[in-house]
Amino acid sequence: MNNGRIVLIGVRRGWAEHLQFLRNRREMVGGLLGTVVMFVVMVRWQGGADVPGTHASKAVLMAAGFLAFCVSSVALMNLPMVITTDREQGVLLRLRTIPGGLSAYLVGRAVAVLSQLGTYVVVMLTAGLMFTRLTLPTAPADWLTLVWVLGLGVTAVVPLGAALGALLPGPRNAASVLSLPMTGLLIISGVLFPVTSLPEPVQWVAQAFPLYWQGLGLRSVFLPHSMLAAEIGHSWRPLQTAGVLATWSLAGMILASWLLRRTTRRESGTRLTERRQRLAARSGY
Repeated sequence: MNNGRIVLIGVRRGWAEHLQFLRNRREMVGGLLGTVVMFVVMVRWQGGADVPGTHASKAVLMAAGFLAFCVSSVALMNLPMVITTDREQGVLLRLRTIPGGLSAYLVGRAVAVLSQLGTYVVVMLTAGLMFTRLTLPTAPADWLTLVWVLGLGVTAVVPLGAALGALLPGPRNAASVLSLPMTGLLIISGVLFPVTSLPEPVQWVAQAFPLYWQGLGLRSVFLPHSMLAAEIGHSWRPLQTAGVLATWSLAGMILASWLLRRTTRRESGTRLTERRQRLAARSGY
């Protein structure tokens, strides 16, 4: 199967999964609407004041932070749990027998994540305009920056989500394994408050992960230049942002491809049957 055919199949599969997400009321309420409501509540609670030392509203700062966190949470929380579930149910094992099946599957997952994130961005910005003091950028250059930051941000974390899905022991404890690291990254990455208010060693740790750079790129779109006083180096660092996110994208693709192939090579029908029997036995208790 040629690469064009694989990509086309993956795009169709990913779009179909996104439409299914939109029709699923439980996922819509628990995921999309839950995040948007939390964003509106947080902004209305604290967004009326300015960020200390600047004349920028906290509402705009929190909007940029929530968008960055949505990218990472969908790719690093939801995607690994979906892939782990598919692995446990034998989906990856069946795809291994189809030429190009695993590649088309990964393309489909990436398209579904991109589509879901696009929906998050549109709904969140609309809610921010309606219920908070959020203002949208007007310069075309800012909208171009928004597009490439979100695009690179997604490609930086989706492969990592796929790699985590290959490593997690099972879908039952995936959320508990992932929630603590994600909460820690949220706290130290400056998406809800200026990272310069944290100790310098913590700032260096934050800059090692893509969540910080996604947030920095989005803040450069929504925030005025007066907010540079609260940034590391007093600069938006667009070239560094693009370079770090591109590096994470390349490294993640290599790692995810190797881990998923390794996982599917170790799978067999016998192991799948044994896991299902153990799961049925635990459910019986």
